[in-house]
Amino acid sequence: MRIPFQINSLDKGLFTKYFQMTSDELAAEGAYLFESDQCPCYPCRVSLTDAAIGETVLAVSFRHLSVNSPYCASGPIFVRKDSITVTPEVNEIPPMLQHRLLSVRGYSDQDRMIEAQTVEGKMLRDTLVQQFRNDGVRYIQLHNAGAGCFNCTVTRV
Repeated sequence: MRIPFQINSLDKGLFTKYFQMTSDELAAEGAYLFESDQCPCYPCRVSLTDAAIGETVLAVSFRHLSVNSPYCASGPIFVRKDSITVTPEVNEIPPMLQHRLLSVRGYSDQDRMIEAQTVEGKMLRDTLVQQFRNDGVRYIQLHNAGAGCFNCTVTRV
C-alpha cells in the first residue's frame, strides 16, 4: 500500500534574527554561532542538508513539539546561516536523513506518542509507511537517535 508523506523543514524566518545578534545577545538567548569543522555533522533543519566545513552555523534551542501533552519538547538544533527553506517532494527523503541512525516517533491527534522505532536512515521510507499504516498516527517526528536532536516533522499528504 502506498502512503504519501511530506517531510517538512523549518522556516528560515524563525531564525533570521539570531544571525544579526551579537555574541552577548546570542548567549542571553542560550544560542551561539560557530564555524562547521566537519561534514557530515551539523544537520540544518531549514535546508535539510549537512553544513559544509567552514560554514557559519547557529546552535539554538527549539521547541519542536509545542503541545499541551506530556510529550511537549524542545532541544538543540543547527541552522546554516546561508540556508534556504526547502520543501522536499512528496515521498522524498533528503540525503541528510539517509546516513543517520534515526528515532522515528509517531503521534496521535492528542499529541501522544503511539509509535516509536530506531532505524538506519536507509530504512526510513519503509518505517514512515509502516507507522502511517496506523490510522491513529497523525504526524511523525524524526530525531537523531544518538544525540536525540529533533530533525523534522513528517505529515500525511
